[in-house]
Amino acid sequence: MRQNERVTLYRDEGVVLRTQKLGEADRIVTVLTRRTGRIRAAAKGVRKTKSRFGARLEPFTHVDLQLYERRSLDLITQAETLRPYGERLVADYSRYTAGTAMLETAEKLTDEGEPALRQFLLLVGGLRTLADRAHDARLVLDAFLLRSLSVAGWAPALDECCRCGVRGGLRGFAIAAGGAVCANCRRPGAATPAPPTFRLMLALLRGDWEYADASEPRHRVETSGLVAAYLQWHLEHGIRSLRHVERDGEHAFDEDTTGDPAGGDDIRERV
Repeated sequence: MRQNERVTLYRDEGVVLRTQKLGEADRIVTVLTRRTGRIRAAAKGVRKTKSRFGARLEPFTHVDLQLYERRSLDLITQAETLRPYGERLVADYSRYTAGTAMLETAEKLTDEGEPALRQFLLLVGGLRTLADRAHDARLVLDAFLLRSLSVAGWAPALDECCRCGVRGGLRGFAIAAGGAVCANCRRPGAATPAPPTFRLMLALLRGDWEYADASEPRHRVETSGLVAAYLQWHLEHGIRSLRHVERDGEHAFDEDTTGDPAGGDDIRERV
């Protein structure tokens, strides 16, 4: 409703990213919405056992909201569940942790009150794919991270050298430089992923699931380490939930980038 050009009530759909306690029975709910972007709103009484819609405002839930605009935090007055992705994710640790990393990444890559339709659609699609269990959880997460980076304007170069632009003959991955590098442009300390790793990263970015699903575990591990380090290089703060994502076989990572690929600190110092 608009009265004298001042919005009092509005509706939007979104995905709940996280919640935090407010007072004795309320919560602050962070939601990435379709039209408004990322918002923080108050939900009154949702921590009470008799709350009308407390369960509908849990992380991973795709909801339709009605909100009352206020000077500080807007107030959620209605909430209807569209898709409860959390129900299928919490029963599987690897998918739950991957989904948590998706939510945190979506929050870090969006600005409060700024429309972010493409990031919203990516998040909804990523959670749906993760919940459907059609693909490995780590592959789904890495595909989401690569595409989110692309939407944010930070897509890594994967099929040409990020320094000279030559195609083919890629021999390294320089995070600070922007992605793949050829033999001539590779500097000491750059990671040296196997050629199939480059192809897997490109497949995930483009949505080639036939190739991704047939990839070897060692190339998936290498891809996960590079994607996590590249993501956190571009963010002011790391993605804390990535530390809990199951990334077995990290010993297969190139010796020049040993350490914790998910943390990215050691890699950041070397490239």
